[in-house]
Amino acid sequence: MKEGYRLLGDFIRQVDVRNTDGKEENLLGVSVQKMFIPSIANTVGTDFTKYKVVKRGQFTYIPDTSRRGDKIGIALLTDYDEGLVSNIYTVFEVKDENELLPEYLMLWFSRPEFDRYARFKSHGSVREIMDWDEMCKVKLPVPSIEKQRSIVKAYNTITDRIELKRKINDNLLATAQAVYKAWFVEYKPFGGNCPISWRVGSVDEIAEFFDSMRKPLSSLERADMARIYPYYGAVSIVDYVDDYIFDGEYLLLSEDGIYVVDDSGHPLLQHIIGKFWANNHAHILKGKAGFTEDSLYLFLSNTNMSPIVTGAAQPKINQANLKSFPITIPDSEVLDRFNSIVHPLFDRKLNNEKEIRKLETLRELLLSRPVSYTHLTLPTKLEV
Repeated sequence: MKEGYRLLGDFIRQVDVRNTDGKEENLLGVSVQKMFIPSIANTVGTDFTKYKVVKRGQFTYIPDTSRRGDKIGIALLTDYDEGLVSNIYTVFEVKDENELLPEYLMLWFSRPEFDRYARFKSHGSVREIMDWDEMCKVKLPVPSIEKQRSIVKAYNTITDRIELKRKINDNLLATAQAVYKAWFVEYKPFGGNCPISWRVGSVDEIAEFFDSMRKPLSSLERADMARIYPYYGAVSIVDYVDDYIFDGEYLLLSEDGIYVVDDSGHPLLQHIIGKFWANNHAHILKGKAGFTEDSLYLFLSNTNMSPIVTGAAQPKINQANLKSFPITIPDSEVLDRFNSIVHPLFDRKLNNEKEIRKLETLRELLLSRPVSYTHLTLPTKLEV
């Protein structure tokens, strides 16, 4: 065993408190994002007295790892005093918080290395299980309680700054959307009427497509890559890889997946700047004919594209249908004026997203080597 490493089983114990009162409130599940979420299970006819009680500061994990991709569902309860989970979950707690902080342990569970270890140690012919014995055999560094507190504080500081940046970006985008609505829905600058000089065109008149440059990488191909550049999927960053295909400002519009439009039929978009890789689950677009990526984002994100969504099992927006989809095109003078108003908002938003990626990289480094985190330089000032 590595110097300074200990067996997790020395610090944790199972908890099996049943819901003997039969309460039905605060039913929880655990996501692969390692968070507690409201349970969506069908509870008709359920005997709730078999459910387990989990209290604040306790952990819950589901031993079955075969249906959750590359991650294991495990979480620390922090948002409620107590909740209820199905009896298929394992509930446990730290024996002595003066030796091991639950928050520090949760950081260890959040590492990709832990997920890979859990999958490797899972066994079973029908379903793969990481049972309690295997959980107790996990080896982890256990520094002094003071250092654990410092590591958790550093992680929380970074996370708080990320969340603040995201809230600022939400406000910036809401402002840009309000300007779009005033100009192109309510026509306020034009006396409340759509100018006769505007016309109905198609998406391929205002967007250039770069789908041919996309290249999917399997999880096996990505496994040994250095985590440098974001690897994008249909709606978000899927992973990080050691190379990039694209460099610049682009829009990614979801092509297929569980969802390709929101509840209003608007396409799911990502506005990206910098070096990145993308798989084949999102269309790659840039603005043209006077449309910047900013204005293209606003026009597309406010267009109901549900009529061109195909596929019942797997929704899809194919390229041909997207290119030919009708869209209102204002005259160039109006578009230039609009671009000049929304560009500063998007410029600030994209700069914030660059900062968020830097902070996320810093957080990744902290998770990968938590005990040696003191070698990392934390930002001392948060620009807003």
